[in-house]
Formats: sequence, structure tokens, C-alpha cells
Amino acid sequence: MTATVLVVDDDPVQRRLLDAMLKRFGYDVVTAASGDEAVQILAHGEGVRFDAVVLDLVMPDLDGMGVLAMLREKAIETPVIVQTAHGSIETVVSAMRAGAVDFVVKPVGAERLQISIKNAMKLGALEHELRHIKRRASGTLGFRDLATKSADMARVVRLAERAAKSNIPILVEGESGVGKEVLARAIQGSSDRKGKPFVTVNCGAIPHNLVESILFGHEKGAFTGATERHIGKFVVANGGTLFLDEVGELPLDAQVKLLRAIQESEVDPVGGKKSIRVDIRIISATNKSLLDQVKQGEFREDLYYRLNVFPITLPPLRQRREDIADLARGFLARFAAEEGKKLRGIAAEALALISGYDWPGNVRQLENAMFRAVVLADGDELTVAEFPQIAAQVEGFDVRIPPAPAAIARSEGQGDTPRIIQVPVRDPNAIDLVSGSDMRKLDDLEREIITFALAHYRGHMSEISRKLGIGRSTLYRKLKDYGLIDGEDASEDSNAA
Repeated sequence: MTATVLVVDDDPVQRRLLDAMLKRFGYDVVTAASGDEAVQILAHGEGVRFDAVVLDLVMPDLDGMGVLAMLREKAIETPVIVQTAHGSIETVVSAMRAGAVDFVVKPVGAERLQISIKNAMKLGALEHELRHIKRRASGTLGFRDLATKSADMARVVRLAERAAKSNIPILVEGESGVGKEVLARAIQGSSDRKGKPFVTVNCGAIPHNLVESILFGHEKGAFTGATERHIGKFVVANGGTLFLDEVGELPLDAQVKLLRAIQESEVDPVGGKKSIRVDIRIISATNKSLLDQVKQGEFREDLYYRLNVFPITLPPLRQRREDIADLARGFLARFAAEEGKKLRGIAAEALALISGYDWPGNVRQLENAMFRAVVLADGDELTVAEFPQIAAQVEGFDVRIPPAPAAIARSEGQGDTPRIIQVPVRDPNAIDLVSGSDMRKLDDLEREIITFALAHYRGHMSEISRKLGIGRSTLYRKLKDYGLIDGEDASEDSNAA
């Protein structure tokens, strides 16, 4: 999706020049004629998320340094590039200390400004992801971590902001992978329980015979195998939030005790003689219709109405495509740092690909796809080649083995470069070992691995043979056997090798 840049300058001529220059680069541009207007736009811009700010330092009234101070005070984290015609070392140092990520001198050239904005956006994505991780770990994740360009998601955030101000029970509904737990953490991080315990219970992953013990705790000797006292999740979450994920999976007998615990604000440990008072907020989540489960007798009606006081429905990723690019850049920044790779971004064609895909697994699937793409990447940016499984499912995209590049051409007198037969390439993570109830044949798996290697290493035979641990002559023979190269070419190259 198109990035948006805010230009702040009191000079109308300079504003028009920067507006035209940035639009030629393909950015959406919003302009502000003063520092006060810029702060107002950034703080209250409904439905607009800015990727970078180009800020003039010298302006009447609220100048650039004042704007930087206001942004820091309001915790607005958009990367800022400052510019002025009156540059000095002291000015640069002061602006950087105040939060600017780069500095340009008027009149700035088109290429210099383009580089500065790209670097600012990349740094902004990495810093945003790092802040997100830190706030999540400390229990202070907030709604600013859910920055969105989607109108549907913006409505969800506004609704959640209202809920955060009270202790009302919340039911978060949505498909698997849409980010229900992240929203729950943001609600806690924006409430008076900020920094207090946030305890997650995956109700679908608990064995039925252990549900009560895990939720409410048990005393030593309460049942066979209870060799020591266990503190339940309700008590661990005391003072904070208990997040009941997939709450519809709880067995009916546990639902009775859960209802009492919520109503009475106290729990009875298994085998215990005294109730324990708790002060917690309950946020539940489900990817099913709890109302349908009530009608089918699978979920208690009284518990349903106790949990469903303030319902919030998260939209699937396919309904908020405007956010895919920003989410992808955030994941790219995180995984590139974790893997120690220098990746400057995502190619325009790859961005169009992932923005056009429906993502049935939602944000979780996008996160995993970006991790895989970063691991596979050879160049300095992610391309369509790093998303073969996605490309195969989006109309207009197809990842095929490219023709052998000039780098593998034979030396003079050896004839033409061998012609590789182009075939669809499967993502190696999607290769199945089993077909039906039987193991697949070794030849089938070997063909898929070689096919992927041809595409991944762009047809460089020496590199492919080295990575696969086989000789070039063996590689050419297998290419012929699997119909991936013309037979005559294979025999000639085998002899030449």
C-alpha cells in the first residue's frame, strides 16, 4: 500500500515543491503550514497513519524543535526528518537528541530526500516492532501498538478504548489468527491495570480432567498425583487480567465453577477448605459462535451472558488489506534483526502479491510467511520468489524456474546454454512426505527439492550442486531424468563438467 508523508513548512513555495517531489516518488502527501497544525494532524488525524514527517525547523510560533517536543510528550512515534536552510552542528545534535531520525539541508535534492525517507521508514518499522515487543513483555502494550489505516479496525480500536476505561467483561470474537490476544493486551495496557499480571489460558489446550486445577488451583493431596500445592490462574492474575482464549472449549462442569468465580470474585481450589478472594478483569475470546453453542447445549446460557457484556469483533485480515503492508514491514524488521540479515524492504511486486492474497490464517499466517521469506532471502529485499506458496494462489502471479542466467553459460566452443524447462515451484515448507496413507517415493521428493533449488539459486548450477552436495554431472543427469532440462543439453553438459 502507498506510504503517507506529512510535510510541515511555513513557506508555501517549499511546501508545493516537496509535495510535487514526494508524489513523483509515489507517496501520498499531506501538508501543514505550521507546527501547531502538524501536531493537530498527527494527534487527531482520523483514519490516517503517517509513515514519515518532513519537518522545517525554522517556523514562527511553534518551531520544529517545539514540534519534536510535543510529539515526544504525546508519545507520537512517527519518524521525523528535519530540514532547514540554517544548518549547524549544534542544530543537528539538538534535533537528533529531540527525536529526529535524519537531517537535510535546504534545498534538498530529490535523491537525498528519497534515501532519507526510505531509511526513516525502515528505522521506524524496526523501532515500532521493538517497542511493541518491550511493551508486550512489560504488560504495557497500548492502542498505539495497533496503529491501523483500516476504517473497520479503527472502529474496533475506538470501541476497545471505551471498554478499557471500565472493568466490564469483554468478549473478543474473530477468526483464528486475527490478533485477539494482542487486542486484549492493549486493553489492559490502556487501563488502570496497566503493568499488572496478564495471564493467558488456552481453554482448548487443557485436558478436561485438569481444567479446575489449572483455573482455580488445588491443595496437596487433593487427588492422585497432587504431590504439592498448585496456585490457579485466577489467583496468579489477581490485580490484573485473565484472558480466556477459546473459552467455548471449556467443559460444562468447569463452566459452572467459572460462572461462580466471576459472580462472587472468589475461587475454591480443588481440595481446599477456604475460598480465595480475587480482583481480576475477565477478557474472553472465541473463533466460534458462542450463541450457536448455547443453542446446541454446548455452552451455558447464563455464562454466555456473563461473558458477553461488551462484545468486540475483530475483522479478518482480508477485510483490512490497508494494514498488510505495515504489518509485513514490522515483521520484516523483527525477523531481519533476529536472523542477522540486511534487508532494506519489500519489492513493489511482492508487496502487491501479499496485499492481494486473502490470508485465511490472518495475521498469524502473514507473520509466519514473512519469517519464512526472510530466511529464504538472498538479496537485499524480499521479492515474489520468497513467497512461492502465496504466488501460486494469487491470480497474475506465478513463481517459475527462471531461464539459466548468463553466469552459467558454457565456455566458448561448448555450444548454447542448456535450456531449463520451466515448471511451477512449491514452497519447501509445503512439501508433503505422505500421499494418502503411504509415504511418497524418494524420487518425487528429490525432484521437488531440485526444482526449488533451481528457482532459489536462479539457475546457478555450481551453487546448486554445492548446496545439494552432489557433483555437476550428477545434477545434470537428475535434471534430465526428472524432465527439467532438455536431454541433449544434459548429456553435453555432463561431458563438459
